[in-house]
Amino acid sequence: MESYITDWLNLIIRFAHLITGIAWIGASFYFIWLDNHLEKPPAWKDEKGISGDLWAIHGGGFYEVAKYKLAPPVMPANLHWFKWEAYTTWLTGFMLLSLMFYVGADSYLIDKRIAELSQFQAIAIGIGSIVLGVGIYEVLVRTGLKNHGAILGLILILLITALSYGLTQVFSARGAYMHIGAIIGTMMAGNVFFGIIPAQKELVKAVETGSKPDPKYGLNAKLRSTHNTYTTLPVLFIMISNHYPMTYNHHMNWLVLVAIIIITAGVRQYFVYRHFGKNKPVIMLVAVAFTILLAYLIAPKQTEFSEEQKQQSIDRVKVQMIIQERCVSCHSENPTDDIFKVAQAGVVFSDYASIKQWALRIKARVVDAKDMPFMNKTNMTDDERNYLALWLSKK
Repeated sequence: MESYITDWLNLIIRFAHLITGIAWIGASFYFIWLDNHLEKPPAWKDEKGISGDLWAIHGGGFYEVAKYKLAPPVMPANLHWFKWEAYTTWLTGFMLLSLMFYVGADSYLIDKRIAELSQFQAIAIGIGSIVLGVGIYEVLVRTGLKNHGAILGLILILLITALSYGLTQVFSARGAYMHIGAIIGTMMAGNVFFGIIPAQKELVKAVETGSKPDPKYGLNAKLRSTHNTYTTLPVLFIMISNHYPMTYNHHMNWLVLVAIIIITAGVRQYFVYRHFGKNKPVIMLVAVAFTILLAYLIAPKQTEFSEEQKQQSIDRVKVQMIIQERCVSCHSENPTDDIFKVAQAGVVFSDYASIKQWALRIKARVVDAKDMPFMNKTNMTDDERNYLALWLSKK
């Protein structure tokens, strides 16, 4: 019953995280698009302090949007803030991280093949890495480096690279990836909390007191908003990465992650340019080319068989025995595993026919990525993986 309750908590928190994340990212994408599509207003609007406006049609109606250079002369009765989407996304994300990787540290975060950690040590390293990464970012973005985007961007890539390498040396591959996602996601929420919202409050305060708004607040908010738009796609990839072991289970997984972060940030750059009316397909072509190159470089090596092995007949009973001993504790109608009480991904090995049915998944997860059995908790040997590979080559 405990695992059943945990699954429901996981489902509810994950669903809430998804919904609030869509709301946050959608608002972020829309305002970046809006800001980059504003046109020079007519003279009478410019005299009112409007820096740009835009006309749009959606849902059967026309919309007119205007942006002031700094602030309107009088504060409107209803002013809509966009902050709870970010805060709720971060809160649900941290709850999910805690449930999966802290409460379930022994199952998902600690990999004894990588480092012998206690649950307390793993949690301390995890939270410490988030505090360290976000702390360094906040220091950097408050210095003069904020005016030198290229240099700051390079430093941040080096920071994420160092954290990626370090975390893959102590955590499970999935745990390391998710913590990099948590670090970047916390940076993004911090940009809202420490930069964007305080700047907006200062603008509102200036209007209410009748004083002239200081443009530095608006510039700071714009800078942090820009940082957030480039980190959105990397975070989205990390959110779904646990479904793709060919990325996180590679022996250079930390470098694979950094490469994907750079590629996805590049894709976002393409769309930012499009917002300005600049179509630069070369950016997308380069991103596609690097994705193909990455896929080629991390492709699993085909198992080589000797001539004697190629002539060897496969013993179906031995194949079933390997699956029975190493996989059925999780993948059966009534799993006996101490954590997984329901067959994961609906994969059930009840007989030889069902094993054949899932042959392609066995190849992908057991032979190629080698991420199954989960963290090899049933101690499948290399000889057993090779035998399954031989079986698969003769199917």
